[in-house]
Amino acid sequence: MRRQLRTGVGLAMVVAVLCAFGATTAQAFWNPAEFFGFGDRVAVVEITGLISTSSEILENLKTFREDPRVRAIVLRVNSPGGVVGPSQEIMKEVERTKKVKKVVASFGSMATSGGYYAACAADVIMANPGTATGSIGVILKLANLEELAKKVGVDVYSLKSGALKDIGDPFQPLTPEGRKVLQELLDDIHEQFIRDVAQNRQLPLEKVRTLADGRIFTGEQAKKLGLVDALGNFNDAVEQAGRLGGIKGTVKTVYPEKKGISLLSLLLGQDISKNLEALTLPYPEPAFLPPGFH
Repeated sequence: MRRQLRTGVGLAMVVAVLCAFGATTAQAFWNPAEFFGFGDRVAVVEITGLISTSSEILENLKTFREDPRVRAIVLRVNSPGGVVGPSQEIMKEVERTKKVKKVVASFGSMATSGGYYAACAADVIMANPGTATGSIGVILKLANLEELAKKVGVDVYSLKSGALKDIGDPFQPLTPEGRKVLQELLDDIHEQFIRDVAQNRQLPLEKVRTLADGRIFTGEQAKKLGLVDALGNFNDAVEQAGRLGGIKGTVKTVYPEKKGISLLSLLLGQDISKNLEALTLPYPEPAFLPPGFH
């Protein structure tokens, strides 16, 4: 009797497994792309913390741009800005990407200065009503440690070739000529910033110039001024990207593959380690770092 009972239970389990296998096989037959994880997706590329390098973001944008399963891309921004060059590189890659697929920028807590610069080329920009947005300006901070060096009895000697090669040397005063050169440098970068925002946002150059005094706007203010297209959170941006990409029904997302994690990231957290890496850049680099965000 017991043997028959065990046999019956075993047969029932086999039948259940076969039924489950049949159901999953039918699912794969009717929708193989979705079953094997190859269905249409919206890719998410994140810009987080200080922008000190662009290589990973450029690689992610290129990968998703060339992936036939990705129908659109959400550029998720939570950044106060960063170094000039990488911010411009990301913007250019967004321009290149949107020629192939729709790009929706989603602003989280902040997308200011270089963070805004990097994303301004997106097809659609969405922000929360309270998102810190804009800060179209350039800042370069220099320290003068001359008096401190004297107090501790340190003499610093600088050998140079070229009269202006040591501009920004923290152990000597900034000369009027050096100040003039640096100001011209920042003014030129500022003008590039203004020009790129005006072009990508399709706004009059003079209107952008009136907004480009470094001030920070809320997402709600930025929408009224044309710096943002719509108000909404990350899920709204994903939904918008999916519809723009032609996805019907539920919109699913895909993220870049995780790479190796450094010891610094494990100890301090990824965002903090990135910010510390930014501080080790050759001094002094012009950087989009608005007051109150660094």
